[in-house]
Amino acid sequence: MIKDAVFELLNVPRRGMLSEGPCWDVARQRLLWIDILGHQVHSADLDGADLRTWQMPSEIGFAVPDADGGIVLGLRAGLARLDPSSGAITHGSLLETRPDHRINDGKVDRAGRLWFGTMHEPETEPSASLYRADYRGIVEVFGGVITSNGLGWSPDDRVMYHTDSGRHLISAFDFDAAAGTLSNRRVFAQTPPDYVPDGMTVDADGCIWSACWNGHRLIRYAPDGRALLELHFPVARITSCAFAGPNLDVLVVTSARDPDRDEPLAGRVFLLDVGVTGLPEAPVAPAAVSAIPACQA
Repeated sequence: MIKDAVFELLNVPRRGMLSEGPCWDVARQRLLWIDILGHQVHSADLDGADLRTWQMPSEIGFAVPDADGGIVLGLRAGLARLDPSSGAITHGSLLETRPDHRINDGKVDRAGRLWFGTMHEPETEPSASLYRADYRGIVEVFGGVITSNGLGWSPDDRVMYHTDSGRHLISAFDFDAAAGTLSNRRVFAQTPPDYVPDGMTVDADGCIWSACWNGHRLIRYAPDGRALLELHFPVARITSCAFAGPNLDVLVVTSARDPDRDEPLAGRVFLLDVGVTGLPEAPVAPAAVSAIPACQA
């Protein structure tokens, strides 16, 4: 089914260059999102009130809350921790020293482990990786990635999803929730060459919502990989999505500007009622924060 997206706009007085990484902070009941190229982290209520913005020293791949009130950051070359009350940034592990690579998307599983990946610029070589941070430290889970992107877990925690945008590929893995390990990698969805799978989220029914860069669309997939719904937007670069609000019934969709297109809404954050709810995002556990040197609360 193909439909035009029916949406409202998050009422904030700016549009991002590359808005990305929406995340609902359950403890604070606030929306977090980033502007990768604008080097900013944003936080606001869903009505756009009380907007707070923190300037970063580099591109930022992700920003996720931790259990101690901080925000764990994936900056261009390494991990860091933001103190929202003071704005202070404590730099931690340096992971990427190659000038043509940077950290990209990251998410937290239900045990509080941090998963994040890197990407090659300009997205042609399979030289990036997916990482996991927990009480065991920071571990490379697998390499051979071009652009590590959207991540998610099934409601029963038995399947983990990973997007490699450079390969136009969403993979599924058997997930051992107790150990935090992956096995049985398989193709979940492969997109055509004219658009790219980007960020994702998983709803309470176990369906995957995948944002499509240069595709004007958001696709909802069934757990078996069938495309159930395409929502079309008036901007080409749809970047990511997450469920938000007290009842997790607002689908937040981010977007980016394209300098070659006249799109007044590009870079804005869209709010949708899609008739389903999401799953709560866990904060980064203290043990995982402690695995990031110099980032302890």
